Amino acid sequence: MKLLSYILVYRRFLLVLLSVLILLPLPLVICTKEAECAYVLFVVAILWITEALPLSITALLPGLLFPLFGIMPSTKVASAYFKDFHLLLIGVICLATSIEKWNLHKRIALRMVMMVGVNPVWLTLGFMSSTAFLSMWLSNTSTAAMVMPIVEAVAQQIISAEAEVEATQMTYFNESATHGLEVDETVIGQETNERKEKTKQVPGFSNDAEKSSSKVEMEKNAVTGTKYRSKKDHMMCKLMCLSIAYSSTIGGLTTITGTSTNLIFTEHFNTRYPECQCLNFGSWFIFSFPAAVILLVLSWIWLQWLFLGFNFKEMFKCGKTKTFKEKACADVIKQEYEKLGPMRYQEIVTLVLFFIMALLWFSRNPGFIAGWSELFAQYPGFVTDSTVALIIGLLFFLIPAKRLTKTTSTGEIVAFDYSPLITWKEFQSFMPWDIAILVGGGFALADGCEVSGLSQWIGNKLSPLGSLPVWLIILISSLIVTSLTEVASNPATITILLPILSPLAEAIHVNPLQILLPSTLCTSFAFLLPVANPPNAIVFSYGHLRVIDMVKAGLGVNILGVAVVMLGMFTWIAPMFDLYTYPSWAPVISNQTLP
Repeated sequence: MKLLSYILVYRRFLLVLLSVLILLPLPLVICTKEAECAYVLFVVAILWITEALPLSITALLPGLLFPLFGIMPSTKVASAYFKDFHLLLIGVICLATSIEKWNLHKRIALRMVMMVGVNPVWLTLGFMSSTAFLSMWLSNTSTAAMVMPIVEAVAQQIISAEAEVEATQMTYFNESATHGLEVDETVIGQETNERKEKTKQVPGFSNDAEKSSSKVEMEKNAVTGTKYRSKKDHMMCKLMCLSIAYSSTIGGLTTITGTSTNLIFTEHFNTRYPECQCLNFGSWFIFSFPAAVILLVLSWIWLQWLFLGFNFKEMFKCGKTKTFKEKACADVIKQEYEKLGPMRYQEIVTLVLFFIMALLWFSRNPGFIAGWSELFAQYPGFVTDSTVALIIGLLFFLIPAKRLTKTTSTGEIVAFDYSPLITWKEFQSFMPWDIAILVGGGFALADGCEVSGLSQWIGNKLSPLGSLPVWLIILISSLIVTSLTEVASNPATITILLPILSPLAEAIHVNPLQILLPSTLCTSFAFLLPVANPPNAIVFSYGHLRVIDMVKAGLGVNILGVAVVMLGMFTWIAPMFDLYTYPSWAPVISNQTLP
């Protein structure tokens, strides 16, 4: 028993040690760069899932191990830890800092709750729909970063409103009980005497009961920590966080510009098959939008069942009469909104900058029309979403929020300086530097997999799939892509696999779109880990989730996503592109082996 207690105490240390030692034969016996990179990948993945070390510390392991194994020099690994994503994150956090500083998020959150209602079921669906719509036109990362402060404010407002309602109900109950006790003093006196006699017969009965009640309450609070009133509140926060992460990814599927993997696919496809004119902004939207809607609804139902329980009547019964608690919560939220008063100058400026940022993101390169990035045509690809985010982010440090005045010796009030919308100290308090390191570790792993040849080795293992039925090839390739993208970045995954899957489709004489389209869509299904997708990392930074929560929820959404893509490929997508016929724009390969 003593040994077991020591094992439990040092379980994290032992887990790190065993992960490093047990997997060590992989690089020592095989002695290839692919095996060495796989060793680093497995160790980091195990430590990320088990959280034996802080996630950001685990993310630094590629910076230590890749140079030691000779996979990448330290300078190149270090450069992977700060990418375009981080510049985008800095700009968006400037916006988030100003929104929270001037309580704009509270105003938006309260207004949204007043419109949708306080029922978490429909509130979550409303958030998911709006987030998915924004993600169609903006980057998934930007959408998640902008919506999460609002969601956090809504969740905390509902929790505080319910607490106030329960406190009011308890006060009313106590007053009613006191009034009832005054009705018949004689009867009460007799009962009190009897109770005293019984208490004397059983010493300490009343005190033990009170201690037991207090102990139960403390245990309830210990389950979720001091941030939550109950376990249900904690589950609601988890539900809302994951709904934003998943809906921002799902929304990005619907447009060519919605996510980087879609852009990489179209660039590869148009380069390899220049005679094909079947893919454009409109055709992509038509085939992907139904799949995104179906997956969004199924994900909503899955998350509701996983965290709050599946209540069919509560979820789908229309016109349901509101309970007293819901009405009271709505009244409290309305009162809180009225306390904010009219919008102030700082809120208006922040809101205007918010819309300008969104408009610039949308109009930079929308795809169906020429965007303002054409003004910099001599530098193609130089201007990105991070450029817009940094421009607006700098304005928050420049635009005055209020002027600072002082009274002179003569009694005159003069201005001597101004205070910007946000300060550097305020920005630092909001910037999740640990998440920045976490995502950087994911980028470093992706670069290591590509440089070592591990990604190419995994892709080559798909070649024997040519002897299988087409539907099984699609399913296996989709599952492999979905699994690989959990530990490698989405762009790296699709970049490595497209050159493998295209010759595979040509060799087995199958329409390349029949294999490439589902694989591209499944590349976005990175729902399991915080580092698998930037939106996952953003919602994880709010502290409501553990890695195991994301694994359980993400596994279900991954399965649903693959199932929906398979359904679409053999129903409405097939006749759109005539997938059952080998196209004339694809090369004919004969008497050649598979790649």
